[in-house]
Amino acid sequence: MERGWPSQLAAGLEQMGLPLEPERQRRLIDYLALLYKWNRAYNLTAVRDPRQAVPRQLLDSLSILPLVAGPRVLDLGTGPGLPGVPLAIVRPQWHFTLLDSNLKKCRFLRQVQLELGLENLEVVQERVERYRPRAPFDTVTSRAFSSLERMVALSRHLLAPGGRWVAMKGKVPEAELAELPEGLAAEVVPLAVPGETAERHAVVIRPSP
Repeated sequence: MERGWPSQLAAGLEQMGLPLEPERQRRLIDYLALLYKWNRAYNLTAVRDPRQAVPRQLLDSLSILPLVAGPRVLDLGTGPGLPGVPLAIVRPQWHFTLLDSNLKKCRFLRQVQLELGLENLEVVQERVERYRPRAPFDTVTSRAFSSLERMVALSRHLLAPGGRWVAMKGKVPEAELAELPEGLAAEVVPLAVPGETAERHAVVIRPSP
């Protein structure tokens, strides 16, 4: 664990107006420490500089919190658990399903679940088009999964009535927005991530009434 992570996280949360009790902050840091420990063997993240870890992985994931509706949330192509694990830590009353087809990443996530005691988190190794959950989801999130059109097409069967997709992007994905089929309403929301200079946006997509 990097010595500066706890103070970096506390300052970032304050800037975002997201009060979080010390126990939740500790779990976020513990998750980050596990991620970098396992990264040596499993190649889970491309962020090599530990000084960028808090903004790029924790604060970035938490920046979509106001856009996510519960209580059932699915994180598509979750990879090492982003944004799903940080969201699950700060919303213990919601249920989060982390879906990925990669065995190594799911193995890591099950270890995270075990070590951090995240009872509101479920790890599923499956391709999205084959996944059939016991109930649909209020929000389907993705961070680096695919194009907007493909995300919606593959996961439409997983969205509950009145639900939404929240896709995390860098710059505004104009071409992807133009490819969305009719019958969907899309809203682009700028994301403010303390310590991150690159553009960050979320695209919130809902079926039109």
